[in-house]
Amino acid sequence: MDFYFLLFSLLFPRITMLVYFISDSFPANTVPIWGDVLLGVFLPRVLILIYIYQNMGVENVWFIVHLVALLLTSFGTGSKTKSRFWKRKED
Repeated sequence: MDFYFLLFSLLFPRITMLVYFISDSFPANTVPIWGDVLLGVFLPRVLILIYIYQNMGVENVWFIVHLVALLLTSFGTGSKTKSRFWKRKED
């Protein structure tokens, strides 16, 4: 897999996937095209994890880094996320 795809998809997953799709240099994968489109729109980090798994395996550092990014963005670690949660719970 391309180093720049891995790096930029860590920061901007949808934009990176769109650029690589337009330039026709998407990573090799076995996901059907409808899966690429749906996951790319709704869960781009999951799709990137699938690509990394299929091309590099689970033991790769990039897989672990992207998995951590997925977990951090999904569950939120910032103080704003925590304060939003507690404000909703108090109401």
